Amino acid sequence: MIGRLRGSLVARRADAVILDVGGVGYQVALTPRALAELPSLGDEVVLHTHLHVREDQLALFGFLTEPEREMFTLLLGASGVGPRLAMAILGTYTPSELRQLIVSADTAGLSDVPGIGKRSAQKLVVELAARFESETEFQVGNQTLTEVRAALEGLGFASGEIRDAMRNLPESARTEDLLQQALQELGRR
Repeated sequence: MIGRLRGSLVARRADAVILDVGGVGYQVALTPRALAELPSLGDEVVLHTHLHVREDQLALFGFLTEPEREMFTLLLGASGVGPRLAMAILGTYTPSELRQLIVSADTAGLSDVPGIGKRSAQKLVVELAARFESETEFQVGNQTLTEVRAALEGLGFASGEIRDAMRNLPESARTEDLLQQALQELGRR
């Protein structure tokens, strides 16, 4: 298993990079968010990786942080989730945002990911919620965030707008305060 690579960034593609490690070029698939955070060509990069082995292909998937790689591995354990869908999920949400959505059973938020419909979102919640139950820090504020999302949907805002407005909301505040902050953020756009 190739778990981590450190090397020079020699090429960028739409969804991957080539990393030169000791004279060997590794093609590593990344999320658009990770691609945007990478330094310039020629700079040294450290990527946490997951080697996905199939009958006809070996593919490396890279992440800037260890929690992202752990969440990727966890997502692969859910039925119906392959590497491409797991990358799409992590391209849409950070690991902590994803935990919040799953613990609060926010299927509408999960449906914002390309390739996930309402039924797939419900299935993900059922399969992964038990793994996050011990993380009570997310459970306290999540019901409030779910209420804020529902209120914004009721006001007619699109799911992408809602996701962007809720991205920086604190988890430990009253629903009314969070809704007001989200509306102010939406008003600035």
